[in-house]
Amino acid sequence: MIDKQWPSAAEAVADIADGASLAVGGFGLSGNPIALIEALLAQGTKDLSIVSNNCGVDDWGLGILLGAQRIRKMTSSYVGENKEFERQFLDGSLELELTPQGTLAEKLRAGGSGIAAFYTQTGVGTQVAEGGLPRRYHPDGTIAVGSPRKDVRTFDVDGSPREFVLEEAIRTDYALVHAAVGDRHGNLVFTKAARNFNPLAAMAGRICIAQVERLVEPGELDPDHVHLPGVFVHRIVEVGTDIEKRIERRTVRPARESVREGE
Repeated sequence: MIDKQWPSAAEAVADIADGASLAVGGFGLSGNPIALIEALLAQGTKDLSIVSNNCGVDDWGLGILLGAQRIRKMTSSYVGENKEFERQFLDGSLELELTPQGTLAEKLRAGGSGIAAFYTQTGVGTQVAEGGLPRRYHPDGTIAVGSPRKDVRTFDVDGSPREFVLEEAIRTDYALVHAAVGDRHGNLVFTKAARNFNPLAAMAGRICIAQVERLVEPGELDPDHVHLPGVFVHRIVEVGTDIEKRIERRTVRPARESVREGE
């Protein structure tokens, strides 16, 4: 299918069934595909297994799905900023696969590149490799599910032996991403920090759904400016340039006191 434009976010996510796995772009609240997330919330999909750097905040991003108890499992590298996440994880209603951030990025990239697994030094000598990290708790606070032990091998690097841990790639049923500009063939351009995990999540999804602020005709994008080629994108929805965007914390310098005469 050459023209990948869909008329609405609701129609684009309509076939995402209960129990589906999703890779979702975003870092903090930057680059969250909020229109697609809200459409998924509205249709009532539940028991989702989601791979994303974090889970938004209590009332924004993936946090709205979490608050409605639609998420069964999160695979993430950062789980702060969300009190509901903490509550669900500690009471045993949410499973968490905590993954180092760079490893998570490479697991997504590898999945989209057809690489089954890779070795990395990240996590060697820790519970990431040795197993036992809590993934799910019993309501009484004891560990119900712990992470498994991973394969560790020694490789010669620059003349010295080093240990590496085997990490498996991630492939998901769907990917939800946000981009600044896209064309009807699915080529995407991201802006600044919103580029974050979005291209990697898109690569990992068997079906990638992209929301874009502005949709242009094929040929309007300079090929040298395309961050993600359309081969990875299957559906694209225009959401407009006025879509709401949030930040986690607004940090500003205090107002300067009146400058005294002579300073």
